Amino acid sequence: MDGKFITGIRIDWNKVEESSYYKRIPSIQSINQLYFNSNITFFVGENGTGKSTLLESIAVAYGFNPEGGNINFNFSTMDTHSSLYKAITVIKGISRAKSNFFLRAESFYNVASKIEDYRDGDDYDSYYKSYGGKSMHEQSHGESFISLIQNRFTERGLYLLDEPESALSPQRQLTLLTLIYNLAQRGTQFIIASHSPILLGVPGASILSFDDNKIREITYEETESYKITELFINNRQLLLHHLLKNG
Repeated sequence: MDGKFITGIRIDWNKVEESSYYKRIPSIQSINQLYFNSNITFFVGENGTGKSTLLESIAVAYGFNPEGGNINFNFSTMDTHSSLYKAITVIKGISRAKSNFFLRAESFYNVASKIEDYRDGDDYDSYYKSYGGKSMHEQSHGESFISLIQNRFTERGLYLLDEPESALSPQRQLTLLTLIYNLAQRGTQFIIASHSPILLGVPGASILSFDDNKIREITYEETESYKITELFINNRQLLLHHLLKNG
């Protein structure tokens, strides 16, 4: 798995106001630069540790629309994205990705609607063939996610995904894991913010933890997603008794 399109980032904190919220996110504030050593990089950590904030900022600094889509998508339904991107320099590899996409679970409906707008004037069947054969709005949330990835993600592509598991059943997460692994083997790069103990198990991935007020690489077994899931499965009755005894 080689040939990364984003090899790393640099953050110029002089471009961030002293009063900025981003200077109060310890994990992000602790770094001036970050490098990606694998074709699959996961950002993990508790809610509020900054993983989605950093992923979004990298995406916007690279040129993606803040709400998602490929580089050519240009729309806004609500301007709520992070301004941290202004301080980020994306370090690009020597090759250019054949395709690209920024996939955000929370704003995917807006992206699906924009896909409808871009369809106008094109042959209906021909256009939707590239999205699984029918409109994103005629599929469930999870179906549209998988359909998009199966039909639009290619080898030697660049894809940033923010919590893609939120729309997917465990079985569909296994499908996504397989797609990610196979594409990465063919030169595709993924940067993914995730809580999924299934997706995090993909072989060859680099896992960057945002917990403990810093960003550091950890193993799969060290992730909280894995440890809590293992604890619950192996000690369900005892754990539930402990959690609910005062309920």
